[in-house]
Amino acid sequence: MAASTVDDLIAIVKTEDPNANAEHIREAYAFAAEAHEGQLRASGEPYVSHCLATAIKLAEMKLPQSIVIAGLLHDVPEDTQRTLEEIRERFGPDVAHLVEGVTKLGRLRYRGVERYVENLRKMFLSMAEDIRVVIIKFADRLHNLETLDAIPPKKAYRVALESLQIFAPIANRLGMGEMKGRLEDASFSRVYPNEYAWTLELSKSTRDGKHEYLAGVMERTHSLLSDGGVNVIDVHGRAKHLYSLYRKLLRYDRDITRIYDLMAVRVIVPTIADCYATLGIIHGHWTPLKGRIKDYIAQPKPNGYSSLHTTVFCDDGEVVEFQIRTPELHRLAEYGIAAHWQYDESKEKGGGKKRTEESDWIKQINDLNTEFADSKEYMRLLEEMKIDVFKNRIFVFTPKGDVIELPEDSTPVDFAYMIHTDIGNTCTAAKVNDKIEPLDAPLKSGDVVEIVVDRSRKGPNPDWLKTAKTRYARSKIRQFAQSSIKDWIKGFIPGTNKSGK
Repeated sequence: MAASTVDDLIAIVKTEDPNANAEHIREAYAFAAEAHEGQLRASGEPYVSHCLATAIKLAEMKLPQSIVIAGLLHDVPEDTQRTLEEIRERFGPDVAHLVEGVTKLGRLRYRGVERYVENLRKMFLSMAEDIRVVIIKFADRLHNLETLDAIPPKKAYRVALESLQIFAPIANRLGMGEMKGRLEDASFSRVYPNEYAWTLELSKSTRDGKHEYLAGVMERTHSLLSDGGVNVIDVHGRAKHLYSLYRKLLRYDRDITRIYDLMAVRVIVPTIADCYATLGIIHGHWTPLKGRIKDYIAQPKPNGYSSLHTTVFCDDGEVVEFQIRTPELHRLAEYGIAAHWQYDESKEKGGGKKRTEESDWIKQINDLNTEFADSKEYMRLLEEMKIDVFKNRIFVFTPKGDVIELPEDSTPVDFAYMIHTDIGNTCTAAKVNDKIEPLDAPLKSGDVVEIVVDRSRKGPNPDWLKTAKTRYARSKIRQFAQSSIKDWIKGFIPGTNKSGK
């Protein structure tokens, strides 16, 4: 395969932004090539090839020129004699700001738990200051993962492990589904080689012979929708990412026959109304599986993911999942928060128009950085923070239909505290799907939970600390226990008895 060139990069940028300044991109590439002259990667390739590959990945995400140029220059201040001030003078303050952010972020490395926590904190700070910096870092990391063959196995393992445990979960929380999948798949074979080989073989053997069948389903779907008056923009297949498949297999006792989205059909239609019309037409022709209709348009996931999902019995009894979206929802599903920075015709020349919306999770990260400014406090709460930030999420409903997002395996106690601290402090029982369940029972996505409270209850049971999963619930239980101890101690101090006796 021929090496990519700056002309390839410009061609990709211009497909999304015909007015892009090609000469500005060439100038940035020439600047990076001169700065990195004489530097080679472990593979023996010129170092600038990595900078170009990073920029191409950003361009493929349809990101604006300023971010692409920052991708070309992202390693210059750290690895060469050229300075950030030179970049600011040549390419403007916004590009310099992004390059500075990537330089500050540096390389994440595992060097004991304390270093791990500090690197995690750097990542969070960068996200809070400018999410574009982390997006550039994702592209940088993805290319490094794709070229791991050139470095020693131990180092390759460490880079892959970092990517699975830090980069991919953060990409997921930012709604960047495609980036998450690519980071995971590029890491999978290095971290779990035997599991990777098993999953790959199982996937291949299961999918063999299905492509022709799926092509027929897609053609039939297009015809049904057109006959039903729906203007179809696109119908295409999507194979499940390998690492995602592996994780799902573990949840289903390694039984691949229980996984219905191994190969899914995506249907892209112009409007939200068309999405629901499409769902009706598909259900009118094929029988849906009970409990497999998911409306993430009415109730989007907290990371912004919106789509209609349904699984149906297609021709010859084959089970197929459909994912139905508008073009805008598809962009959000693929690129997540990066979609907010994609090219916009109204943007100012030379750069992207900064969006003001900020995900709730980024706001939580800001709060986390403020709350745990002390690195020792970060250390103490590391395990709780890892659960809240990195674990898979479930979506549980209140009886009124409100969605509560929780880490996987959360309990009714976690749910109660997410509703309100007083609800958590006074809860005595939980109804899950109209059945009384223990307060330590793990919840699942789709559960409807009603908390039973006793207003005369003094406070939470300290034993709940053993089963509560969220940092918030645990901190409130601990806080109440500490305040109770303080009140008890005050009773022994003269002049503090509230009764005056």
